[in-house]
Amino acid sequence: MESRPVTHRSGDGRGKPRRHGLVWILLAFLVLLGIGGLFGGVAFVLAPDGDLLRMPTTYLEGTPFSDFLIPGLLLLTLFGVFPLVVTVGLWRRRPWAWFGAFAVGCALVIFEIVEYLLIGSDPQQVLWGAIGGLIAVLCIAPSVQRYSGVRWGRVT
Repeated sequence: MESRPVTHRSGDGRGKPRRHGLVWILLAFLVLLGIGGLFGGVAFVLAPDGDLLRMPTTYLEGTPFSDFLIPGLLLLTLFGVFPLVVTVGLWRRRPWAWFGAFAVGCALVIFEIVEYLLIGSDPQQVLWGAIGGLIAVLCIAPSVQRYSGVRWGRVT
């Protein structure tokens, strides 16, 4: 027996699922990630030596980067701008945003694993990796899929 989503009536008479707990949590994680990505990305682009964030370039030993410019640009776009665009899409119930949110969550987990393998352990990696995992898991929740207009990755 499948439960029916709680709906509200819009001006055109169609019922749409309400934003409820899991959707709000997903939106909050995406906004948190986006703001953090913007802040960190801009800081690295403005000061590729890592000085603004007090991160020495020695953290980059064993990576293909000599400074934080390229990692900053990646951080700014992949985990700054993109999650915020996805947040707006989810707010507006665009089905593509569900796919984007799932991709952001999976990408963040993969990014943190690669970062761990390249530079070693840092408590922030566990935190951000867990947030990425939670974003992906929240996207799988049936209520989030109903809200987004998808069902197991298919647009309904």
